[in-house]
Amino acid sequence: MRISNDMRWHNESHRKDGLSRHPADGEAWKAFDERYVDFSSDYHNARLALCSDGFNPFRTMSTTYSTWPVVLITYNLPPWICMKQSSFMLTMILPGEKGPGNDIDVFLQPLIEELKKLWEGVETYDASSQQNFHMRAALLWTINDFPAYAILSGWSTKGKFACPCFAEQTQSRWLRHGGKYCYMGLRRCLPEGHIFRYQKDLFDGTEEIRSALIRIAGVDILRQMHGMQFKFGKLPTINDKGINSKRSKKKRQTRNDDNTTTSECLSSSKSSGALRWRKKKSIFFELPYWQYNLLCHNVDVMHIEKNVFDNFIGTLLNLDNKTKDNSKARLDLVELGIRSELHPQLLANGKTRLPPACFTMSKKEKRILCQVLKNIKTPDGYASNISRCVNVIECKISGLKSHDCHILIEDILPLALRASSPSKEVISIAIELVFFFKSLCSKVLDVNELDKIQSRITLTLCHMERIFLPTFFTIMIHLMIHLVEEARLGGPVQYRWMYSSERNFVRMKSYVLNRSHPEGSIAEGYIAEECLTFCSRYLDGVETRFNRPIRNPDPPKKRTEGLYLFSG
Repeated sequence: MRISNDMRWHNESHRKDGLSRHPADGEAWKAFDERYVDFSSDYHNARLALCSDGFNPFRTMSTTYSTWPVVLITYNLPPWICMKQSSFMLTMILPGEKGPGNDIDVFLQPLIEELKKLWEGVETYDASSQQNFHMRAALLWTINDFPAYAILSGWSTKGKFACPCFAEQTQSRWLRHGGKYCYMGLRRCLPEGHIFRYQKDLFDGTEEIRSALIRIAGVDILRQMHGMQFKFGKLPTINDKGINSKRSKKKRQTRNDDNTTTSECLSSSKSSGALRWRKKKSIFFELPYWQYNLLCHNVDVMHIEKNVFDNFIGTLLNLDNKTKDNSKARLDLVELGIRSELHPQLLANGKTRLPPACFTMSKKEKRILCQVLKNIKTPDGYASNISRCVNVIECKISGLKSHDCHILIEDILPLALRASSPSKEVISIAIELVFFFKSLCSKVLDVNELDKIQSRITLTLCHMERIFLPTFFTIMIHLMIHLVEEARLGGPVQYRWMYSSERNFVRMKSYVLNRSHPEGSIAEGYIAEECLTFCSRYLDGVETRFNRPIRNPDPPKKRTEGLYLFSG
């Protein structure tokens, strides 16, 4: 009965004071209710989110085995219950040993069929009112990391148009020496007439006169793929004799450069530039309402925070394989014809010197920064032992988890930078990043302040383009521009990031007792725990060995008054 009452919390007990505390306060939820009035008029109907990601169930890093659970989350419940593991519904487990890739749609077909039936409605019993009712359910969005985003959405998150929100509008540039794409050009998001739009020497060497970019909608995606057919699985290559043969290395390389996938387009017409990056038509479009959802897939804030921190601290400390400032990055500046003061200088002895940038730190400053991080003392349960990841002598930081980066980038990084005394530009950027992530990750969001946060992060990203090198701007740096908009659409990030799901996956690892059948062990352990949880909710008034009164309680001890006498 309690769960039945909690399922109506979003309609009966939810405070509607203009602040965003729950996904029900987001524009995506409200727009869905306005479009489907018959659905929103019945408060029994459920709103769901789908979470899926791959994890290694064996607790060993030497194997690449990947298991993909598919979990549904019910948003009707109040915040203190909604994101608990006991409220997660494990619907299916996709077996390893490798991830499903684009073929995940084949495995999701039974789930999609059940979601279609739930959209039409099923007879359900309400324990609180003791009546039957016709319950319906709708899937609002998916929760996943960025690689899983590409698998579920069908948009290639690698290459020229890696941003799934802007799609083919994504501004990118290929760095020939660095061998990767950089995603700059966010001056388009500034107001028209802003001074940064015309400072070409401080940015990428061009003036920005184009208008702001627009997020692509599900209706537009469906219109682009109208009439296209996709086939799943790896297609064999047939030679002139009709025999399967492996493709040549040149063809494979060309295919990788184009970022095409194993989902082959079977349309005879020539595909447009946008369709080249569509790996498939997502199976979620079979749901009749999916194309009208304002937020179909969430960009994970947890992994963005970690990647932003890794880029930032790796560049400041000049860590191997993590720094974005090296000789190749400086050669890209020469090819782009910008920032001549940072171009490599050829010395008389034939060696090359890289002029120091404003973010370049001396050995002493690096050690001070590492020493501050080494001496951090935090309350129990607030963070892990960050000091074990810091090497002061070698000025290295390694082994940080996602939550460690979350703590560092939101609370500790500006203080550590002030102690090491780098340039004022770097400290100001660190402070702006702290303000952005702390405002975004707060439990209660002021909707009226979101526009100010959006304008500040846009300006911060432009300041970063003036300071850091083009190699710094990976796709994860670019995705920060979309986080405020998604918070406006979906509500607070605590309901849409991967922390709760990752903890749930760790719990699933403990179920694996038979290493030869990990998926079966997870299913058996989950069903057993779900039965115990179900029983605990309906046995409140039953006497058990845990709440049974003691038969022979000890008599109360008398207080001794006066003096103690000692013999001898």
